[in-house]
Amino acid sequence: MAGRTVTLVLADEAGTVLGALPDFPVPDPWWQEVSEVVAAARERYGLEATVLRLISAGQAAPPGGHVTYLAQVRTPVPVELAPCPVDPGWSPVRMPWAVPGGPAESVRWALGCLPAGAVAVQMRSWNLSAVWRCDVGGEPVAWLKQVPGFLAPEPAVLRLVGEVAPGLVPAVLATGAAGRALLAHVPGADRYGAGPGFCAAVARDFHAVQEHFATRQRELIDAGVPDRRLDHDRLARVAGAYADRIPGLAALLADLPARLAALAACGLPDTLVHGDLHPGNVRETPDGARVILDWGDATVGHPAFDILRLTDDPAVLGEWAARWRTAVPGCDPLAAADLARPLAELRAAAAYQDFVDHIEESERPYHALDIPDRLAAAGSIVGG
Repeated sequence: MAGRTVTLVLADEAGTVLGALPDFPVPDPWWQEVSEVVAAARERYGLEATVLRLISAGQAAPPGGHVTYLAQVRTPVPVELAPCPVDPGWSPVRMPWAVPGGPAESVRWALGCLPAGAVAVQMRSWNLSAVWRCDVGGEPVAWLKQVPGFLAPEPAVLRLVGEVAPGLVPAVLATGAAGRALLAHVPGADRYGAGPGFCAAVARDFHAVQEHFATRQRELIDAGVPDRRLDHDRLARVAGAYADRIPGLAALLADLPARLAALAACGLPDTLVHGDLHPGNVRETPDGARVILDWGDATVGHPAFDILRLTDDPAVLGEWAARWRTAVPGCDPLAAADLARPLAELRAAAAYQDFVDHIEESERPYHALDIPDRLAAAGSIVGG
């Protein structure tokens, strides 16, 4: 997969735009990943820059292409900058880490919670999170993660899950204002593309957590976890705008009340749903343990959505169903999973619509095309 071509527009601490560096390439194609952007500015131009936000992109959606970011510098720029008529403007939904001075304030808070000599390395900046790796003596010890208000319950979720299944989630070292959290570093590798055996192990790990919270939804909601138990109106509202142009979607919407009733009749309880439980969000440690990461999408909802995101392997689904039949005698998990397949896509489209509704216009390309893509996937399931 091709990388990105980056235009880095520089601003000072007051937010005054100074101009743009010459374009440069970075290998990583994903727009929110900015560690290579920061490293390239340092290596090519001797600049210590902090990426604030996406200004524009040369294509409708990631990955790759030509992207332009606004970055803050604190020292004089030793190279000639191109004039750049960018108005930093103001947006009521701009994230606190996307303005000059915002990242520095977050880093100061995090380093104040760590041993002397800790340093922070910027890794990610986009509308859903800003992430820094915190190192001591050249080794990672913690991660600073800052999220918008609508994702802020993540530390509470981590603490709740950690009480039920110690070691299954990163430890929360500290929480602060403006969506800041400091999480303990977890050594190992994220298991993108892992096969059925690994996914089966993750499903086994997570079942005890979901079974525990199946009778404790109120505890989750009181902790701030969004209640996303299936809501006909929410799903229909997002899908309705596309029903006349996406095959299969009108039929799915017409059948939606009956499908929701049939899903409820399968007897599986609502519980804690991770929301994005794919292998890449699971880190395998050097001793073979599995740690589930990135709980920002956690909700109260139907457990079928997590297993469908994790795998489509029949054997893994069969094991998952057997566990639920033991936990809830008389339930029909496999029928629930079949009914939930198009609903999972509708639910994802609604989540992406929520993102788009809460972020500024220049950053909507991160998610805008995901809405019709997920609705098309839903339509294809019932139409196919």
